[in-house]
Amino acid sequence: MTPKREPFKAMILAAGRGERMRPLTDALPKPLLCVGNKPLIEYHLDNLARAGFVDIVINHAHLGQMIETALGNGERYGINICYSHESIALETAGGIVKALPLLKSKVGNEPGEQPFLIINADIYCEIDFSTLLPILQQMKASLDGDSAHLVLVSNPEHHPDGDFVLDFGRLALTGKEKLTFSGIGVYKPAFFRGVESGLVAKLAPMLCQEIAAGKVGGEHYKGVWVDVGTPECLRILDDQLSN
Repeated sequence: MTPKREPFKAMILAAGRGERMRPLTDALPKPLLCVGNKPLIEYHLDNLARAGFVDIVINHAHLGQMIETALGNGERYGINICYSHESIALETAGGIVKALPLLKSKVGNEPGEQPFLIINADIYCEIDFSTLLPILQQMKASLDGDSAHLVLVSNPEHHPDGDFVLDFGRLALTGKEKLTFSGIGVYKPAFFRGVESGLVAKLAPMLCQEIAAGKVGGEHYKGVWVDVGTPECLRILDDQLSN
């Protein structure tokens, strides 16, 4: 049965240079590197389509035209893709802010200013994105509720200290053992208020500010998640998916 199509947008962050992945990324943007005979970004597109997300925004900078050429308008994935080009990479928050006109535009008869899903392109994850639809609905319905909801994962070997504390669905900066931010989150447009479009802006300080204000929820995803940050990580994941 075809999944219910919900009027929420998703954005894949694909503008990073991939310095740790060089020399592979000297001639190919990181999201197009293949694992299991398939570009890394296509796993996200397929998972989003299965979950009922239709309108997808992808930002790009380094060799970005290659991403547009490879993915096209999204028709073969059953989705609609719009692109946000950055002449220089604007970091995570800066890239999202530049793409806000695309993310805030209306979907069907639904109003703009709806929350949206953000996903880092340089991860491999088998999460069912449809599990985040209730969060999107809840954030849409609540004017004074959370401004963000983050998916956390168990700390990988290369990041043993984690990022944030998860305590009964709420995020904190200090407390018990920290978990690692997966690069998957839901945000309201208002989260980015005050950031000027076209400027470089990091996401982490903004998250810390909102978490300190008690405005960020979260969850612990315990399934398959890989930070594909180096050629060795790429090789290991390729072997796993190919076999």
